[in-house]
Amino acid sequence: MFPRLTHAKHTSAYHLWLTFSDGKEGEIDLAEELWGEVFEPLKNIDVFKSFVLDLELNTLQWPTGADLAPELLDGGKRLIL
Repeated sequence: MFPRLTHAKHTSAYHLWLTFSDGKEGEIDLAEELWGEVFEPLKNIDVFKSFVLDLELNTLQWPTGADLAPELLDGGKRLIL
């Protein structure tokens, strides 16, 4: 089971600071994840910054319908500490 995502904030460009229930936190660069039809609108930085944290699904969602699989935000493997 993956740690629960408890907080997320935009830091710069396509970077987000994530905090998890197990105490891990750090910055993640999502620039390389913004490919394909559903993620193309997120290349607009204003759209990218409009994410919300869905605590029930343990992921980030955007008003465009895009969301990220919790495994991508797994609390450590991809964080830039």
